[in-house]
Amino acid sequence: MSRVSCPVASSRIMSAEEAVQFIRPGDNVGMSGFTGAGYPKAVPSALAARARAAHQAGEDFRIGLWTGASTAPQADGVLADAHAISTRLPYNSDPILRRQINAGEVDYVDAHLSHSAQQMWFGFYGPLDVAVIEVTAILPDGLLVPSSSVGNNKTWLDQADKVILEVNHWQPREFEGFHDIYGGTALPPYRRPLELTEPMQRIGEPYLKVDPAKIVAVVETDAPDEGAAFSAPDHVSRAIAGHALDFLRGEVGAGRMPPELLPLQSGVGNVANAVLQGLDGSEFTSLVAYTEVLQDSMLTLLDSGTLRAASTASFGLSREGMQRFRSGIDGYKGRILMRSEEISNHPEIIRRLGIIAMNGLIEADIYGNVNSTHIMGSSVMNGIGGSGDFARNAYLNFFLTPSTAKNGAISTIVPMVSHVDHTEHDVHVIVTEFGLADLRGLSPRERAEQVIANCAHPDFRPRLRDYFERAYAARPDARHTPHLLDEALSWHQRYLDTGSM
Repeated sequence: MSRVSCPVASSRIMSAEEAVQFIRPGDNVGMSGFTGAGYPKAVPSALAARARAAHQAGEDFRIGLWTGASTAPQADGVLADAHAISTRLPYNSDPILRRQINAGEVDYVDAHLSHSAQQMWFGFYGPLDVAVIEVTAILPDGLLVPSSSVGNNKTWLDQADKVILEVNHWQPREFEGFHDIYGGTALPPYRRPLELTEPMQRIGEPYLKVDPAKIVAVVETDAPDEGAAFSAPDHVSRAIAGHALDFLRGEVGAGRMPPELLPLQSGVGNVANAVLQGLDGSEFTSLVAYTEVLQDSMLTLLDSGTLRAASTASFGLSREGMQRFRSGIDGYKGRILMRSEEISNHPEIIRRLGIIAMNGLIEADIYGNVNSTHIMGSSVMNGIGGSGDFARNAYLNFFLTPSTAKNGAISTIVPMVSHVDHTEHDVHVIVTEFGLADLRGLSPRERAEQVIANCAHPDFRPRLRDYFERAYAARPDARHTPHLLDEALSWHQRYLDTGSM
């Protein structure tokens, strides 16, 4: 059965090679895609081939690429390999593109995910020339059935001058009804409160919409999402998960949280995945998630009944996880709800629902400042993603990390972070395999004591304690957040010089 039943759309079906002729050098292109799900499968490769041909002819052909978050090698990767990207926002995880960003070849706008759609709409990024959006089907009335991610698709469809739709037959047709697309946002000063008071409450419609006059091409595909690969939890991640779960038990026991906890958010990664896995078989039941990415562990919790429902902006499933979802899709309908990231990551909603946020980090310092994005202060890894949206507005946030990296050459707990993404004011709990530091209500000096004693690797604790004590003694008039400025980043410099901190 045809996935394209709208007469206007069906009249514009063409190949990807024909469709990319509507994209010009220098255009800003908004693509679907969020964590390896729901990205266009054919247009990026065709666009990369066009860029290569232009470069061989001595012509410059690059675009500004905007998405929901990361995509996959078949999108970010092929375009980066063709040197077809001039600007990228708001998030990237592709290694080829990362090298180009760090080499200064691509301008990278690393933005909070909750900001990306609205700031584009505000006009901060310039015009959006073309939207390339994957959908599951185009209905007779022109409504679009979204696919495995929503991301910024609504805003790209609303704001783009031209629209290319990829209709992917691999995406299950049963996706219809899984989505809740809110269309009531407005520009200041005409904004109104978002009346979302329960994680699974619907405030929108199951479909994306587009002005049919803007559709210039429809490309039919049949290709799978790349999928996210997760390692089985090792002893380090299981230890981190154990500390986090014990802490939650203490919060319930102290009356600061109900027995079914509060809605859960989990960033992408093996450690956060391990915490979620640790919930399965625990005393915690009837849980709910309000998150941006639904990972394999959440699917497992849904299957076991530990998690009763999950609201998300995208899937971040492995290929095995996606197969499990597809085979049991009818049982997930009504239990999984997919939203735009401007809703999944909205500060107003996160604060109202009282989210428990769990995210990773690259390094934290003794006072609780967190670096989520940069290696040794200058080289970006992926980006801040949604961690800032959730950390600042959550009821309770965890930052989770092994205590060392590079086989012990790097301490993830340092005197001063080399880049700040989350200030000490926004960080509640830091967890490593050795323990956790509850920083709520503590002064900087008290935080330092907790972080060094409970989170740092034993090999680095004496040096961290020595640094703090000498900094405290050096300036009797400056003991609130004591630092030795000539040594604060010396650990990082030592690593760059010698390969070890």
